[in-house]
Amino acid sequence: MAPPEGPGGTSPGDRHGATAAALLPLVGGAGNVLSVTHCMTRLRLELRDRALVRDAGLRALPGVLGVVEDGESYQIVLGPGTVARVAPELARLVGAAPVTAEELAERGAALRAERKARNATPGKLLLRRIAAVFVPLIPALIGCGIVAGIAGLLANLHWLPALVPSLAAVASGFMSLIAVFVGYNTAKEFGGTPVIGGAVAAIIVFGGVTQVTAFGERLAPGQGGVLGALGAALLAVHVEKWCRRRVPEALDVLVTPTLTVLVAGLATLYGLMFVAGKVSDAIGRFADWLLANGGAAAGFVLGGLFLPLVMLGLHQALIPIHTTLIQQQGYTVLLPILAMAGAGQVGAALAVYVRLTRNGSVRRTIRSALPAGVLGIGEPLIYGVSLPLGRPFVTACVGGAFGGGFVGLLNQLGDTVGSTAIGPSGLALFPLLKGNHGLGRAVAVYGAGLLVGYVAGFAATYFFGFGRGALAELNTAEKPAEQPAADPVG
Repeated sequence: MAPPEGPGGTSPGDRHGATAAALLPLVGGAGNVLSVTHCMTRLRLELRDRALVRDAGLRALPGVLGVVEDGESYQIVLGPGTVARVAPELARLVGAAPVTAEELAERGAALRAERKARNATPGKLLLRRIAAVFVPLIPALIGCGIVAGIAGLLANLHWLPALVPSLAAVASGFMSLIAVFVGYNTAKEFGGTPVIGGAVAAIIVFGGVTQVTAFGERLAPGQGGVLGALGAALLAVHVEKWCRRRVPEALDVLVTPTLTVLVAGLATLYGLMFVAGKVSDAIGRFADWLLANGGAAAGFVLGGLFLPLVMLGLHQALIPIHTTLIQQQGYTVLLPILAMAGAGQVGAALAVYVRLTRNGSVRRTIRSALPAGVLGIGEPLIYGVSLPLGRPFVTACVGGAFGGGFVGLLNQLGDTVGSTAIGPSGLALFPLLKGNHGLGRAVAVYGAGLLVGYVAGFAATYFFGFGRGALAELNTAEKPAEQPAADPVG
């Protein structure tokens, strides 16, 4: 059977292959690409010679939402779904190019020199590695979260009651074993054997832990959650590496995995599960206390500062916290508040569009990037509009602060709203919403928060986003503002 055709009579596979083929010469050809990776929305390229890239051509290419540089990689924003299909096509084209031994040696030397020259603090590198543990779990979190929302909706409406338990099982299976996946990814990311990391983390969800007493308390299955799994797998990696250095090769296949599982497993039972459980409980209690007692102020600060945190790469520290809250409470109350930062960006972009009536290039950028921004993909608006213009980025953050403050205030008044998964924001977050007063109230609170963010971002940018001189200059400009290098958002 032929694949379904896409726009213009081409199949999706052909379209993505054509996109990759169009990208390749614009980034300097196959010989200039050292590696091809991707995240949720961006194609990340390590390049041999940055000067060979044709930026203007890339930005003009249909399907390219923007380009970003973070000092480590050249990033092309393609959007969710598309990037996951274009990346392997581009990697295939790069790998198909003939490579000589001299080129391979040159690539290796360039990679070593680039990695050595990277200007990154140990703290940020650690946060990135921890984020790399959780990011691969996001698609499953989203899928299971949406299924859980459907099950809850059917249960509330008393529709298809025979189907609800099946949907609940589909939604809950992954969450019941998420510790195993965290352990597997942790070992893989930090240089251990992934399956050993998963095996040690599996102890946390094993029902038989109820027979074990630690610090005078009987353990419970799941105690410590993802934080315990992260710690257990990290310990397993260190034990495994220690064994690899000291155990004779003839005995390595038997002794190393046995000692790793035994030492890390006992440490997990008699220490990590108890400590991580206390930390996880403290995170949940603090989040509840924060929003119950200072929701408006907390929401204002979180919504306003989230984008600067993203620019600095510090938002990655929130990923394990989100995941812990989802595992504990079924949803994270922080994400709907943080998502207001994107609403502020949308409002700010609309104000820029209205104010710059004569700047066709900026208005074209806003028209192309605004739909993605409304759906929660903020990079095109951030790097193509607000950040290059300077002051509109600040006023966009003001819009996010007011939206976050509104959602936080309603949380403080008793309308708790959370997300059953991490990753989406904007309108794309609606299917993942959950609250203590039912789906309808959660949707209403979040939707009202978005409107507040849109309006506040628009008003702040319209009235305070431009000085007189800048406004006059931009309204006669025909060139889009230059995009600066910055840390990635996603």
